[in-house]
Amino acid sequence: MASLEAISQIIDTVSEFVFASDNVLVKKGSFKELGDYLQRIAPILKQLRKEKVSDSETFNNAIEILNREIKDAKKLVQECSKKSKVYLLVNSRTVAKRLKHNTSEISRAIGLLPLATSGLSAGTIEEIERLRDNMKAAEFKAAVSEEEILDKIELGIQEKNFDRSYANDLLLLIADALGITKERSTLKKELEEFKSEIENEKDRAEAIQMDQIIALLERSDAASSTREKELKYFAKRDSLGTQPLEPLQSFFCPITRDVMDDPVETSSGQTFERSAIEKWFAEGNKTCPLSCITLDKSILRPNKTLKQSIEEWKDRNTVITIASMKEKIQSGDEVGVLHCLQTLQGLCEQKDQHREWVVLENYIPVLIQFLSEKNRDIRNHVLVILCMLVKDNEDAKERIAKVDNAIESIVHSLGRRLGERKLAVALLLELSKCDLLKEYIGKVQGCILLLVTMSSSEDSQAARDATELLEKLSCYDQNVIQMAKANHFKHLLQRLSTGPDDVKMIMVKMLAEMESTDHNKEILFDSGILAPLLHLVSHNDVQMKLVALKALQNLSSLQKNGLEMIRQGAARLLFGILFQHSLPSSSLSEHVAPIIMQLAASTISQDTQTPVSLLESDEDVFNLFSLISYTVPDVRQYIIQTFYALCQSPSASDIKNKLRKSTYVFAVPIGSCIGQVV
Repeated sequence: MASLEAISQIIDTVSEFVFASDNVLVKKGSFKELGDYLQRIAPILKQLRKEKVSDSETFNNAIEILNREIKDAKKLVQECSKKSKVYLLVNSRTVAKRLKHNTSEISRAIGLLPLATSGLSAGTIEEIERLRDNMKAAEFKAAVSEEEILDKIELGIQEKNFDRSYANDLLLLIADALGITKERSTLKKELEEFKSEIENEKDRAEAIQMDQIIALLERSDAASSTREKELKYFAKRDSLGTQPLEPLQSFFCPITRDVMDDPVETSSGQTFERSAIEKWFAEGNKTCPLSCITLDKSILRPNKTLKQSIEEWKDRNTVITIASMKEKIQSGDEVGVLHCLQTLQGLCEQKDQHREWVVLENYIPVLIQFLSEKNRDIRNHVLVILCMLVKDNEDAKERIAKVDNAIESIVHSLGRRLGERKLAVALLLELSKCDLLKEYIGKVQGCILLLVTMSSSEDSQAARDATELLEKLSCYDQNVIQMAKANHFKHLLQRLSTGPDDVKMIMVKMLAEMESTDHNKEILFDSGILAPLLHLVSHNDVQMKLVALKALQNLSSLQKNGLEMIRQGAARLLFGILFQHSLPSSSLSEHVAPIIMQLAASTISQDTQTPVSLLESDEDVFNLFSLISYTVPDVRQYIIQTFYALCQSPSASDIKNKLRKSTYVFAVPIGSCIGQVV
């Protein structure tokens, strides 16, 4: 029977849909959900195929709907497996609507089966009812991220917002939604596939909409190479001539007599600047300023055609202005240079596209040269312009990287007055987003020191920018070392606490060799350096222990630090190393002994009601004193000096009594040593 053959075809189509749904490029979850429903339908259809089914109109209608809708779902899944990812994303609402329609129709069809078929078991009928209800309740909507992208696309097209930064942000959102990398080559490949898809589009209405989306996305950096952008720009610029055009009379608002920014048409058919006509109404006027016709205040239609013409006129003149100023700005006349820079800054502030034109005109090398000018106003204008040019613009950053001594010139501004310093650090912070420049910034002599100084600035913005830039530069070990030498220890402490062993060795070696002032030593201890150093002293690697001990010796010479080390239990760890005679620890002992001597010296003068004691037990006293008889001369001398210092501390009487008792235990040479101490 024809119905039985149709049922078999439906079962086969279900299997094909489920298999193909694994390969969809978007909305995998939605296709899987529909696939699960269809797999629940298959057993019902197989049972129907075994039963004696009627050839009623209702039954045939149900089978026809199932056949049609499941075939359409299969076609959709094939489309979503082959078309470009960007195309599918911008059509995600349509995909969701089709899935919803297929599911709704299929649920309606299976709901007809119990009415048109006799002999179905109660269990099968219950399953059909559950499945129908589940499918009716199913929601296939575009994801939140997809909706955000589609809204941003619609807004960009509606407002003709084709700025590069807008397109870049949009493309990054698309990359996140599609789960692809944000590498320029990957994004360009996806855009090319999208454009290719549109070229084959037969639906004219959809093709027009897609062309608008392409026009928007093509403003992004990934859409074309720097060379391609230059060729396109100069072709346009060379076609415009060299002289600016005067505005057409229709561009002027009849009220303000200025060129309009937002022209709107009133019910009289006249066009005015929106703010001007709104002010006219607010002042109580009801008639047209030109024709005196009574106006309907609610009708103010945007004159899009006129606005576009005005924008094209402005853009043409701006391109000519930017191109012509380059020669003037290199004239050498200080007043003329300053005027050109002010004009250029104003243009850059207006539109992202103006900034792109300035970059393509290759102003960057010219601007960098002016950073060596004596005139502070010129330098400040240059820094402001450069900040705007490089903002979210990889091409501009790469151009700066190619200019000799560009970063050095910017860093030099960090040492000037506060206003210039703020501009320079903001520029460097933006440039640090380029890996090549980030690595170079830290290598410029004096840069780290100037940034550390700025991080404590009274100006909160300058301090934040400097701190953030130091954070970015801290990815390089050499920069961390430079920061530590400039008394900025945050990143050094992070490396000592969480870095790999080879990095820890570099950092602790720097500490051991660093010539620190007492102020620096105090800052280090207040920053929490003791805990990671003690952890390294306990390290299995002997070389790591030695370097960590050298660092502790360097820092423990300050009395405050010495007392803090005793309080935090450092002495117990050091005694443990010194008393372990079974280990090959002679080299370790030579580094431990002077630290213990410095700890003892720190106890001599204590401003506290509860004096800190280095040797807490008789056993410590006897064990330490016993080393005098068989240690190397240098260690012996440090131990003698340790006891000499302890005999001047608040615990002197207790130490002396213990030492006198020890003369009954040790040989005669020990007694002579006691004489030196006591």
